[in-house]
Amino acid sequence: MSGTFTDNDLSHVIAADKAHVWHHLVQHKPFETNDPRIIVEGKGMRVWDQNGKEWLDAVSGAVWTVNVGYGRESICKAVYEQMMKMCYFAQAAGSVPAALFAEKLIDKMPGMSRVYYTNSGSEANEKAFKMVRQIAHKKYGGKKTKILYRDRDYHGGTLATMSAGGQDERNAQYGPFAPDFVRVPHCMEYRKEELGLGHLSGEAFGIAAANLIEEVILREGPETVGALCLEPVTAGGGVIEAPEGYWPRVQEICKQYDVLLHIDEVVCGIGRTGTHWFGYQHYGIKPDFVTMAKGVASGYAAIACMVTTEAVFDLFKDDSSDPLNYFRDISTFGGCTAGPAAALENMRIIEDENLLENCTLMGERMMANLRALQEKHPVIGDVRGKGLFLGAELVQDRDSKEPVSEAMAQKVVAEVGNHGVIIGVTNRSIPGRNNTLCFSPALIATADDIDKITDAVDKALTTVFG
Repeated sequence: MSGTFTDNDLSHVIAADKAHVWHHLVQHKPFETNDPRIIVEGKGMRVWDQNGKEWLDAVSGAVWTVNVGYGRESICKAVYEQMMKMCYFAQAAGSVPAALFAEKLIDKMPGMSRVYYTNSGSEANEKAFKMVRQIAHKKYGGKKTKILYRDRDYHGGTLATMSAGGQDERNAQYGPFAPDFVRVPHCMEYRKEELGLGHLSGEAFGIAAANLIEEVILREGPETVGALCLEPVTAGGGVIEAPEGYWPRVQEICKQYDVLLHIDEVVCGIGRTGTHWFGYQHYGIKPDFVTMAKGVASGYAAIACMVTTEAVFDLFKDDSSDPLNYFRDISTFGGCTAGPAAALENMRIIEDENLLENCTLMGERMMANLRALQEKHPVIGDVRGKGLFLGAELVQDRDSKEPVSEAMAQKVVAEVGNHGVIIGVTNRSIPGRNNTLCFSPALIATADDIDKITDAVDKALTTVFG
C-alpha cells in the first residue's frame, strides 16, 4: 500500500477515492474542490461518514436494499462459514445454500417453483426477457417477441433492461436500444389527466388504466406480444401504487391474449411493502416470472433471482434431443455461495423478528405522519406507497399540480440531511417530474425512527418553502 490509515485518519482513503473511484449517479466536478461522502460504518438504521457524523438512514443504503439494517453479525458469520467451506462453483452444478434458499423462497411464493440465480436485478430481468424471446421461437414461430413495459417503471441499467425502461432521463444518450420493447401508459391516479382519464377515479380509473395496456396489445397485434413487465409498486418513477381494479384487469388481459406476466420485485420484494413477502401478493396476481435482488440478502452479499413457474420451466426441457432446447445461459456470479447463505439468514431474521408485521405497522405510522405534513405544507401534493416504501410528491400549486423543480426537491433532501437524516428523491428519471421525496427505512424501524424522519422533513419543508 502507498499509505496507511487509522479509524481517526481517513485522509488517504478520501484521497484514493477522489483519485480513482467513479461513483454511481454522481456528477464528479464538485469533488475537485469538495470531498465525496464516504460511509465508514453502520449499525441498525444509523451510519457514520468519514467525519464521524451520524446519519439516520431512511432509504436503506440509498437504494432500498438494507432491509434488516446494518451490523447483522449472524449474516456475516453465515457468509464467512459458507465461503470458507465452498465459495464458488458455476451454477451448472448446485450448491448447498442455493438449494436450501430456493426451497425456502419457493415456500413463500405459491404457484412458483424454479429459481435461477444471478448477481443483479438488471441481470435477473434480462434472463426473463431472454426466456420470453426463446419461448417465442420455440412455441410461436418467432412471432411473440414483443415485451411490454410501463411508463415510469425501471428494470435496470443494461441496454436490454433500458430498452424496457420507462424513465426517459435515465435512458437519454444511451440509445439506440433493442427492438420489440413497447411502452404502455402508467397507472398513476394523481396524474390521471395525462392519460385522458381525468373524469375517473378509484376502481373505475384502475380498470381504465389497465385497458390502456389492452389498447397497446391490440395496436401491436396480440400475436406479436410475448410478455408484460411491471413493477408491483413503481419505484424510482415516483413511488406509484396502482389503484383498485388495475391488477385484476391486467391479469385478465394477459390471460386473454396469451401474454406472460413478469413482475419486477427488485425493490418491493422480501417484505418492503409489509404483510406479504412480495408486493404482487397484495393484489392476487399470478405471475409467470418474478425477479428480485436488493433486499434478498439486505446488501450483505450480491444475489438476485429470476423465479418462474413449472409450466415455463417445462418449456425448456420438452425435447432433450434438440441441442438448442434448453436455456443456454450462464450468470458467472450466480454460482457464488455467499449470496444464498446471506439470503437464508436474512429471511430467518425477518421471520424471527416479525419484520413483515413491523413493516406494516411502521408504514402505517409513516403514512399518517406524511399525511399530517400534507395538511401542514401546501407543497405536498400527494402522499402514496405501501409498507415502508413511501413517497411524497412536491408541487408548486395543488390545483394545477405543477411540479416543483428537481433543484428544489434536491434542496429539500439536502436540508433534511442537515438534520442528520438521509432520504431519497426521484432524480434524472422523468423529465420535469423529478419531484417525489422517497422513503424506505429498514424493516426494523421503530416509532421513534419514523417520527425523527418525518420531523426532519417537516423542518426542511419549513426552511425551504416557509
